Amino acid sequence: MTSALPGRSIQPGKLYLARSPMVLQTILGSCVSATFRHAKSGTGAMCHGVLPRCPADADPAELHRYVDFSIRYLIRQFDSLGAIRAEVEVKLFGGADVLQISPSRNGKATVGAMNCEVALEVLKEEGFTISASDLGGKVGRTIHFDTATGEVLVHRLNGLGGGNGSQGFAA
Repeated sequence: MTSALPGRSIQPGKLYLARSPMVLQTILGSCVSATFRHAKSGTGAMCHGVLPRCPADADPAELHRYVDFSIRYLIRQFDSLGAIRAEVEVKLFGGADVLQISPSRNGKATVGAMNCEVALEVLKEEGFTISASDLGGKVGRTIHFDTATGEVLVHRLNGLGGGNGSQGFAA
Protein backbone atom coordinates (compact mmCIF):
# COMPACT_ATOMS: atom_id res chain seq x y z
CA MET A 1 0.00 0.00 0.00
CA THR A 2 1.37 3.38 -1.01
CA SER A 3 1.60 5.66 2.03
CA ALA A 4 2.19 8.74 -0.17
CA LEU A 5 -1.43 8.70 -1.33
CA PRO A 6 -3.92 11.12 0.21
CA GLY A 7 -6.24 9.51 2.74
CA ARG A 8 -9.84 9.89 3.77
CA SER A 9 -11.59 8.48 6.82
CA ILE A 10 -15.07 7.11 6.14
CA GLN A 11 -17.33 7.64 9.14
CA PRO A 12 -20.31 5.40 10.03
CA GLY A 13 -23.23 6.00 7.69
CA LYS A 14 -21.04 7.63 5.03
CA LEU A 15 -19.52 6.63 1.71
CA TYR A 16 -16.98 8.01 -0.72
CA LEU A 17 -16.28 7.62 -4.44
CA ALA A 18 -12.65 8.38 -5.39
CA ARG A 19 -11.83 9.24 -8.99
CA SER A 20 -8.11 9.50 -8.27
CA PRO A 21 -5.83 7.24 -6.22
CA MET A 22 -6.22 7.51 -2.45
CA VAL A 23 -6.49 5.43 0.70
CA LEU A 24 -9.97 5.13 2.20
CA GLN A 25 -10.05 3.93 5.79
CA THR A 26 -12.58 3.12 8.48
CA ILE A 27 -13.10 1.30 11.77
CA LEU A 28 -15.76 -1.42 11.91
CA GLY A 29 -17.57 -3.25 14.66
CA SER A 30 -21.01 -4.57 13.72
CA CYS A 31 -21.04 -2.23 10.70
CA VAL A 32 -20.20 -3.48 7.21
CA SER A 33 -18.03 -1.85 4.56
CA ALA A 34 -17.95 -2.77 0.91
CA THR A 35 -15.08 -1.63 -1.29
CA PHE A 36 -15.48 -1.25 -5.05
CA ARG A 37 -12.70 -0.80 -7.61
CA HIS A 38 -12.91 -0.37 -11.36
CA ALA A 39 -9.34 -0.48 -12.67
CA LYS A 40 -10.16 0.77 -16.19
CA SER A 41 -11.63 4.05 -14.92
CA GLY A 42 -9.29 4.37 -11.94
CA THR A 43 -12.29 4.65 -9.64
CA GLY A 44 -12.64 3.22 -6.14
CA ALA A 45 -15.30 3.55 -3.47
CA MET A 46 -16.14 2.52 0.07
CA CYS A 47 -19.35 2.57 2.09
CA HIS A 48 -19.79 2.15 5.85
CA GLY A 49 -23.28 0.77 6.54
CA VAL A 50 -24.53 0.83 10.13
CA LEU A 51 -27.90 -0.95 9.90
CA PRO A 52 -29.04 -3.64 7.46
CA ARG A 53 -32.16 -2.41 5.66
CA CYS A 54 -33.39 1.06 4.77
CA PRO A 55 -36.97 1.60 5.98
CA ALA A 56 -39.49 3.23 3.65
CA ASP A 57 -39.80 6.25 5.95
CA ALA A 58 -36.04 6.83 6.40
CA ASP A 59 -34.80 10.40 6.67
CA PRO A 60 -33.28 11.26 3.25
CA ALA A 61 -30.23 12.69 5.02
CA GLU A 62 -29.61 9.31 6.70
CA LEU A 63 -29.99 6.89 3.76
CA HIS A 64 -26.30 5.97 3.58
CA ARG A 65 -26.51 4.54 7.11
CA TYR A 66 -28.16 1.45 5.63
CA VAL A 67 -26.14 -1.40 4.13
CA ASP A 68 -28.63 -2.17 1.35
CA PHE A 69 -29.05 1.46 0.27
CA SER A 70 -25.36 2.40 0.38
CA ILE A 71 -24.24 -0.64 -1.62
CA ARG A 72 -26.92 -0.09 -4.27
CA TYR A 73 -26.09 3.62 -4.40
CA LEU A 74 -22.42 2.88 -5.16
CA ILE A 75 -23.41 0.25 -7.73
CA ARG A 76 -25.49 2.91 -9.53
CA GLN A 77 -22.50 5.28 -9.46
CA PHE A 78 -20.31 2.68 -11.19
CA ASP A 79 -23.11 1.93 -13.66
CA SER A 80 -23.30 5.65 -14.51
CA LEU A 81 -19.55 5.63 -15.21
CA GLY A 82 -20.11 2.89 -17.78
CA ALA A 83 -18.35 0.23 -15.72
CA ILE A 84 -19.15 -3.35 -16.67
CA ARG A 85 -20.13 -5.11 -13.46
CA ALA A 86 -17.83 -8.07 -14.13
CA GLU A 87 -14.92 -5.60 -14.18
CA VAL A 88 -15.73 -4.13 -10.75
CA GLU A 89 -13.81 -5.75 -7.92
CA VAL A 90 -15.83 -5.94 -4.69
CA LYS A 91 -14.58 -6.79 -1.20
CA LEU A 92 -16.62 -6.97 2.00
CA PHE A 93 -15.64 -6.43 5.64
CA GLY A 94 -17.09 -6.13 9.14
CA GLY A 95 -20.24 -7.45 10.77
CA ALA A 96 -18.63 -8.52 14.05
CA ASP A 97 -20.58 -9.28 17.21
CA VAL A 98 -18.65 -6.81 19.35
CA LEU A 99 -21.19 -6.20 22.11
CA GLN A 100 -20.96 -8.19 25.32
CA ILE A 101 -24.26 -10.01 24.74
CA SER A 102 -25.22 -13.47 23.61
CA PRO A 103 -24.94 -14.09 19.83
CA SER A 104 -28.70 -13.94 19.45
CA ARG A 105 -31.56 -12.71 21.56
CA ASN A 106 -34.90 -14.48 21.36
CA GLY A 107 -33.72 -16.35 18.28
CA LYS A 108 -33.02 -13.16 16.31
CA ALA A 109 -29.74 -12.53 14.52
CA THR A 110 -27.42 -9.81 15.80
CA VAL A 111 -26.98 -6.51 13.96
CA GLY A 112 -23.56 -7.64 12.74
CA ALA A 113 -24.96 -10.90 11.34
CA MET A 114 -27.88 -9.09 9.70
CA ASN A 115 -25.52 -6.51 8.14
CA CYS A 116 -23.42 -9.31 6.63
CA GLU A 117 -26.48 -11.17 5.36
CA VAL A 118 -27.96 -8.11 3.67
CA ALA A 119 -24.65 -7.08 2.07
CA LEU A 120 -24.14 -10.56 0.62
CA GLU A 121 -27.76 -10.71 -0.57
CA VAL A 122 -27.66 -7.30 -2.30
CA LEU A 123 -24.35 -8.01 -4.06
CA LYS A 124 -25.63 -11.38 -5.27
CA GLU A 125 -28.92 -9.86 -6.49
CA GLU A 126 -26.96 -7.19 -8.38
CA GLY A 127 -24.72 -9.79 -10.06
CA PHE A 128 -21.43 -9.13 -8.27
CA THR A 129 -18.81 -11.64 -7.21
CA ILE A 130 -16.98 -10.88 -3.97
CA SER A 131 -13.24 -11.26 -4.50
CA ALA A 132 -12.29 -11.12 -0.79
CA SER A 133 -14.02 -10.75 2.55
CA ASP A 134 -13.48 -10.76 6.28
CA LEU A 135 -16.87 -10.95 7.97
CA GLY A 136 -18.27 -11.76 11.41
CA GLY A 137 -16.27 -12.81 14.41
CA LYS A 138 -16.17 -11.24 17.84
CA VAL A 139 -13.76 -8.33 17.35
CA GLY A 140 -13.79 -5.16 15.33
CA ARG A 141 -11.36 -4.31 12.59
CA THR A 142 -9.82 -1.37 10.81
CA ILE A 143 -9.50 -1.38 7.05
CA HIS A 144 -7.35 0.70 4.70
CA PHE A 145 -8.35 0.49 1.02
CA ASP A 146 -5.90 1.60 -1.67
CA THR A 147 -8.14 2.64 -4.57
CA ALA A 148 -5.19 2.51 -7.00
CA THR A 149 -4.34 -1.16 -6.42
CA GLY A 150 -7.51 -2.55 -4.82
CA GLU A 151 -5.48 -3.81 -1.87
CA VAL A 152 -7.24 -3.71 1.50
CA LEU A 153 -5.21 -3.95 4.69
CA VAL A 154 -7.26 -5.38 7.55
CA HIS A 155 -6.31 -5.19 11.21
CA ARG A 156 -8.43 -7.17 13.64
CA LEU A 157 -8.66 -5.49 16.99
CA ASN A 158 -7.98 -7.53 20.13
CA GLY A 159 -11.05 -6.99 22.29
CA LEU A 160 -13.01 -3.84 22.91
CA GLY A 161 -11.04 -0.72 22.16
CA GLY A 162 -8.54 -2.57 19.97
CA GLY A 163 -5.03 -1.33 20.44
CA ASN A 164 -2.01 -3.43 21.26
CA GLY A 165 -1.31 -6.62 19.41
CA SER A 166 -3.83 -6.24 16.60
CA GLN A 167 -3.57 -8.83 13.82
CA GLY A 168 -3.16 -7.56 10.29
CA PHE A 169 -3.39 -9.04 6.79
CA ALA A 170 -4.03 -7.95 3.21
CA ALA A 171 -7.19 -8.82 1.31
